[in-house]
Amino acid sequence: MAENGEEKLLAVARHIAKTLGHNESMADDILQIFSNFDGRFSREKLAEGQAGEDGSGVATLERALNSIDGQISRFVAADQPIWADPADSAAFLDTIDELVAIIREWSPMASEKPIGVCLARADDMMQQAMFRIEEEFRSLMERGAESFGLNPQGDAGAMNHRFDSEEEDDDDRDFNNGDDIQIPVAQPLTDYDLIIDALPSATINDLHEMAKRMLGAGFGKACSHVYSSCRREFLEESMSRLGLQKLSIEEVHKMPWQELEDEIDRWIKAANVALRILFPSERRLCDRIFFGFSSAADLSFMEVCRGSTIQLLNFADAIAIGSRSPERLFKVLDVFETMRDLMPEFESVFSDQFCSVLRNEAVTIWKRLGEAIRGIFMELENLIRRDPAKAAVPGGGLHPITRYVMNYLRAACRSRQTLEQVFEESNGVPSKDSTLLTVQMSWIMELLESNLEVKSKVYKDPALCYVFLMNNGRYIVQKVKDGDLGLLLGDDWIRKHNVKVRQYHMNYQRSSWNKMLGLLKVDNTAEGMSGLGKTMKEKLKQFNIQFDEICKVHSTWVVFDEQLREELKISLARLLVPAYGSFIGRFQNLGDIGKNADRYIRYGVEDIEARINELFKGTTTGRK
Repeated sequence: MAENGEEKLLAVARHIAKTLGHNESMADDILQIFSNFDGRFSREKLAEGQAGEDGSGVATLERALNSIDGQISRFVAADQPIWADPADSAAFLDTIDELVAIIREWSPMASEKPIGVCLARADDMMQQAMFRIEEEFRSLMERGAESFGLNPQGDAGAMNHRFDSEEEDDDDRDFNNGDDIQIPVAQPLTDYDLIIDALPSATINDLHEMAKRMLGAGFGKACSHVYSSCRREFLEESMSRLGLQKLSIEEVHKMPWQELEDEIDRWIKAANVALRILFPSERRLCDRIFFGFSSAADLSFMEVCRGSTIQLLNFADAIAIGSRSPERLFKVLDVFETMRDLMPEFESVFSDQFCSVLRNEAVTIWKRLGEAIRGIFMELENLIRRDPAKAAVPGGGLHPITRYVMNYLRAACRSRQTLEQVFEESNGVPSKDSTLLTVQMSWIMELLESNLEVKSKVYKDPALCYVFLMNNGRYIVQKVKDGDLGLLLGDDWIRKHNVKVRQYHMNYQRSSWNKMLGLLKVDNTAEGMSGLGKTMKEKLKQFNIQFDEICKVHSTWVVFDEQLREELKISLARLLVPAYGSFIGRFQNLGDIGKNADRYIRYGVEDIEARINELFKGTTTGRK
């Protein structure tokens, strides 16, 4: 070995002298300097090799290459996987290391034709070795992944899973080069608190040693390609097993809404598993296999996860740019919240430069989903505006638009914090005491009330118009009070609208029953007992007719809220019963006329109360 080393050293010295010497005289001077500096560079030894540069140095190089060529040829031609035998794999890696060292050592002299020829041969040998190690790399990844499985572990009810296993027996090293290799995939999961080792530790260590040789030899792209293609197939099939279909944006938009709702549920599950389990596991695997080569690890990880990530993002984007129909709000909110909750995972998993496009696209689509939610509320406004005021609701009952809008807003406010976030990210300017969501909700309520005012004009009877407004106003207040919508709109809003409902109540009473009170008033200026009796008989007759008519009509009207219905009856009884009792009492005391009063008095006081109690008995269906 010492002799070979000295020969290499002399060859290098001769090469330097020849390279730096512009003519024979200068080369001689350089050789003389070497000779004076070190006895091994004697003039005679240096001159021996100068007569034939392809002498002992080249011969040494050729002998080394011949030895390595034999070993590489044996490994390349082997029928069985090299990594089936640890001794063979270690010998193969040592041979590659030796070849890399020779190429690195002799490359400075590549301009010398004999050495250049040898180095070209060495490059061919290296390429053959890399082709074989590439095959071994692919085979080992596929074989190693076959041991993939989920085993329940952990305590306190937590389910921790990992891929088997960190240990492998001799059978795990028995490779099979069959063509029909099934891709192992992750089974469907419901628990995100998981730990996954995507390959056995021994396999990862072997792959790392292979990757280190391929990258060191300049075959990094090939190594990354093999790695990413194997892991990408695994990842995409795992996503499929989680129920996620590969759908274009057009296919998503054409899907019936009920089917799309189910697809959104599957997407949410797949997105959580991917971002919280699969992608971090792939990141860890890349970092271990390409340890020491961060750029290769980042590039490989991006190539593995890009397709599945784009599939997830494209679906979310299709939802974001799809229909703004109001009934889609709640599922769009689900997608928005999923993207929002997964943003930390997007930031951490896709933190490197190669993945910045994916990371930025995720943020863009998340914001686009927020725009979609705001757009849905705009469409709700349009729906209220466009709702026609044609057919009147029977009995002045609850209008379908009122029930729809109020239940819609109550349901929406269950996601109040999310909606606050969505509207705060818009370009609107909140008022001093209100958030943008409060402003939005107040505006929708104002639109609804204006729409109901228009619809109330459909009723020809003013009293029924006020019953309609009273019913719908009461329903609105009750729905606001009972949920988060009340927290948004505030107590002052509720108080003002309770006042409006009471005003509708008074207007109803004034427009119908106050006329009845006029008939029960006695004109004390009437001349004589007979004149007063005649007037009271006529008024009582008119009262009986009008009371019958009002009770007959108003009993078919609707007051859906039980408390409001009782309040109305009590109010009417307090208004009418005392006045009626006083009237008939006075009528009965009118001398001879009073003696025959029963001929004219159709109702007793109790009868009036009973008839009032029968009011508003129309159907109250559909009040929820």
